[in-house]
Amino acid sequence: MSSTLRKICRLVDTGEFRISDHGYDELAEDGILVGEVIAALAEAQVVEDYPNYPKGPCVLVLLADGDGRAIHAVWGLPRGQDSPAVLVTAYKPDPKKWTDDFKRRR
Repeated sequence: MSSTLRKICRLVDTGEFRISDHGYDELAEDGILVGEVIAALAEAQVVEDYPNYPKGPCVLVLLADGDGRAIHAVWGLPRGQDSPAVLVTAYKPDPKKWTDDFKRRR
């Protein structure tokens, strides 16, 4: 697990998180419930880690919804801050753009 994801998990566990406007839009567009993303975070698998991203460290993780379907979520921390964790976006990955395990781009 990446250090960014560890920090994000701790913050989410204590309720120190928010969802970006873009995140809300993407959740709604793909019919993903916030609760599913939160509940699955403990079992998240890191797909891509960006500890030096200019806007702040962030990580793309693979989650599964209640029916076992893949969800990608990008979580981040604001640059220069320790909190809150921010759900930047979450979406159902396109199988044409990802390998069968949804861990690598085609």
